[in-house]
Amino acid sequence: MTCFVSHTSVDCRNAYELSEWWKTLLGYVDEEDEPNEPGHEECMIQSPDGEHRILFIEVPDAKSVKNRLHFDLRPAAVSRDEEVERVLALGATQIDDQRGKYGPGSGWVVLADPEGNEFCILRSEEEVAAIG
Repeated sequence: MTCFVSHTSVDCRNAYELSEWWKTLLGYVDEEDEPNEPGHEECMIQSPDGEHRILFIEVPDAKSVKNRLHFDLRPAAVSRDEEVERVLALGATQIDDQRGKYGPGSGWVVLADPEGNEFCILRSEEEVAAIG
C-alpha cells in the first residue's frame, strides 16, 4: 500500500496575503466551496485542474533560516529569464543566480516570496530540449 501527497503546507505570517501572491504567480485558484478571505488563518489554493494544492497556515514565528523544502518552478509558456522578470515584478526577491553555472543556457534562479520562502525558476522545457 502507498500514500499520496494531499497538499503542500507553507507556514507563514499572513495566510491570505501569501496565498493571493502565490495564486497570481502560479495561476492557481481558491477551492470552489471554500474561498479564502482576509483574516483566514489557513488558506488553500489549487491548480485549475485540482491536481495540486498548497495550504498556507499562519504561525507566530517569522522565517529565520533556509527552507528545508522548496518549489522548483518550470515556466509553462515563456523562457526562464522572462519568468524571472515576471516574478520579480510581482514582488519576489532574487537570492541567487545559477544561470550558466554548468555551461551556456544551463542553471536556475533562486528567489524568495514576500515572506522570504525560497523557490527556484528553472529553464522551460523548450530551453532544456534546445540545449540538451
